[in-house]
Order: sequence, then C-alpha cells, then structure tokens
Amino acid sequence: MGDLGGVVLRSGGPADAGAVLRLLDAATAWLVARGRSGQWGTEPASTDPRRIAQAEAWATGGGLWLAQAEDRPVGALVVGTATEYVPPATEPELYVNLLVTDRAYAGRGIGGRLLAHAADLAHERGVGLLRVDCYAGDDGALMRWYERQGFTPTAPFTVDRPNRLPWPGQLLTRRLRPTH
Repeated sequence: MGDLGGVVLRSGGPADAGAVLRLLDAATAWLVARGRSGQWGTEPASTDPRRIAQAEAWATGGGLWLAQAEDRPVGALVVGTATEYVPPATEPELYVNLLVTDRAYAGRGIGGRLLAHAADLAHERGVGLLRVDCYAGDDGALMRWYERQGFTPTAPFTVDRPNRLPWPGQLLTRRLRPTH
C-alpha cells in the first residue's frame, strides 16, 4: 500500500467489481458531457453485460488495484496480460488492462501514481517492459497524457466492433530500468 496525499493504494478483489463499474460509469458520463463518446460509448458500463463480466473478471483475476480516498475508490488499475487486439510482446511484459480515475480527484496525480505502481509491480516480477493501449481518437489528448507518463507510442491499431464504429487505438510502451 502507498499513500498519496490521503489517497491510499490497495489490492482489489471480488467485492470490488461494483467499484470498478462505478468508476467506469462516472468516467463515461464525464466523457459524454464533453462530446467525447468515442472512447467508451454513451451507455453506463453497469448496464452492459459484457462490461459487467469484464469488471468481475478483473476483480477476481488478481491484477486489480484501487486508489482509495476516505474509504471510497477514486481510481482503478488492472494489470495482467495483453489484450488480443494488440500485437504480442516480443519479451516478458506487464500489461495495463485498465486505468480509470474519478474526475472529482483530477489533478491529484492518481492516474500517474497507479501507473508508477504498475511499474513497481513489473520491477518486482523482473519484467523490463510495461505496455498499455488507449483510445487514439478525438484530439489525441489521452495519448499525450500517457507520453507525459513516460510511455512511447509504438503501434496504432483498430478494433472492429459489431454494429458500431471501429475503435481507433494506440499501443504504448515504457521501458523500465533493468532489474539486475
């Protein structure tokens, strides 16, 4: 566990699937209110059976970490293996499957702290590569944020989605200092 100005990191578990869905719902509503529905759509994750199952898998998979303030989750990180829609890694890696923060806590460095924790986890496992993918549409602001966190864009990709527009994505990597 780590403390960041009253925000504490803790490992998540099966009881935290609802918290992940609440964070996704709030982030989706925030994006929609700004005309940025391309990233996660317009509907709450908590009403989508696929997203509910995904949150439950994340919560039971051993890779969920929560940033918590005043006994309330304000950020979530999921690390594990790469998704099927990105090119496979050519070396051992740790993959960031989800990063979401509560916009009410924007500017407090929670997302960066969660990514730093992912880097610490990779280091503990002797892994020198951290990868993440993100939405590459709109004005590219999310990609630039990841670049400010030390990631380098490596491969654009597109996810074809039934009955919806294709999703433009960007794979990013961050080299970690050697473990030996």
